[in-house]
Amino acid sequence: MNRKILSDIEPKNVMRFFEALSAVPRGSGKTAAATALCVGFAKERGLRYYTDSTGNVVIYKGGSAGRENETPVIIQGHLDMVWEKEAGSDFDFETQGLNLEVNGDYISAAGTTLGGDDGIAVAMALAVLDDDSLSHPPVEAVFTVDEETSMVGASALDAGVLSGRRMLNIDSEEEGTLLVSCAGGARVDILFDGSLTEAGGDAFKITLGGLHGGHSGTEIDKGYASANKLLGEALATLYDNCDYHIADINGGTMDNAITRECSCVIYAENPRSVYDIIDGLNNEFKTRYSETEPTLYLTVSPCEAPGKCFDSASSKTLAYLLNELPYGVISMSRNIENLVETSLNLGVLRTDDATVSATFAVRSGVDSEKEKLIKELESIAAEFGADMKVYGEYPAWEFTENSPLQKTMTDVFYEMYGGKMNVAAIHAGLECGIFCGKIKGLDCVSFGPDILEIHTPRERLSISSVERTWRYLIKVLERI
Repeated sequence: MNRKILSDIEPKNVMRFFEALSAVPRGSGKTAAATALCVGFAKERGLRYYTDSTGNVVIYKGGSAGRENETPVIIQGHLDMVWEKEAGSDFDFETQGLNLEVNGDYISAAGTTLGGDDGIAVAMALAVLDDDSLSHPPVEAVFTVDEETSMVGASALDAGVLSGRRMLNIDSEEEGTLLVSCAGGARVDILFDGSLTEAGGDAFKITLGGLHGGHSGTEIDKGYASANKLLGEALATLYDNCDYHIADINGGTMDNAITRECSCVIYAENPRSVYDIIDGLNNEFKTRYSETEPTLYLTVSPCEAPGKCFDSASSKTLAYLLNELPYGVISMSRNIENLVETSLNLGVLRTDDATVSATFAVRSGVDSEKEKLIKELESIAAEFGADMKVYGEYPAWEFTENSPLQKTMTDVFYEMYGGKMNVAAIHAGLECGIFCGKIKGLDCVSFGPDILEIHTPRERLSISSVERTWRYLIKVLERI
């Protein structure tokens, strides 16, 4: 495993902390080591800190000389990352640090996600806390957990431990863009309980893979296919033409990542029909997604399988339920050009004994539209005799007019780069909405360096963009 490969890359202090963070497991729900790293950092430097039972950490540092009595600024990011790896990889996220690689201007991780989202925020905040030469007001560095799954960290954090009323969220992936609004969202589970029976016929594994994947907030409108959704269509089409029993179906690992691969084990009496139908659908899907999914494949092959499967009625109902479930963009904003207003992503399918669960990330910039979409899912679930639960709801982050922080950010950007900063809203969910709901009058922005193809094993972080964003952060801290 590579270590210290970033030590000679500027900005060295930022890269040092990013590499240290990359060496510990920190998937959503598995952030104890990252929490410990931050607490250890604070203890080593004699900085006051706060941590809670959820795993959130706040580290405090006084203002630089002459700025001790200024209003604190909050620098915020999340500790957890999305765990995605290439098909067939034996990499163990729970025990191994990432295998970092440097190729030209980009840092990536061999065969896995990089966690630049949002490790770079943690690294930059630690670098600020570590550098006594910087000019800044008192700093409250807030590191939350489980942003990628439920935002439970931000939701659970006691806002009473913060006195800052300005917040720099470093959880954006496009340099030169200042985010000032985001969608709200929720997680939705649809739970289908079927009846099991003894298997009969031959067992086959149907696999749909080779897809692009991506972030279900920022890339839901790019035309990428969902493996879970397409396999549902394939199973319904198959049932229209031959009888079979579903034994197991699984796809995806995160509700907010567009699923790259899904597989289903079935038992069928007529293998020839299964092969012919799947082969035809493979050609159809390849044609349909020739522009956005050039490596798509749908295959079927004999396999070994457990002796239990869903009975005929349950298999048919499940196949048609999966086909009926919506996916993708539901509506575009009527106020902001090219902004998705409402969407949903069927990110995870899981089989556990006689229960199949379908997990969605639902997003909307309009709370009433989010609730409308959840009601639609509830209606579909009821139609097919499935249950549903909603959890992890978080509010939209609404645009604030006449924000002093926004003005400072755009002014500094223009002075440094001679160009106008892009002030925008985003369809993805950010913790800013939760913090704005907790802290009255909070002035909040989100920004960050260029990170490409997040939530996929192709994720990569631009080195030159990190350096520019770091210099920009330093200048902003001088100015606010």
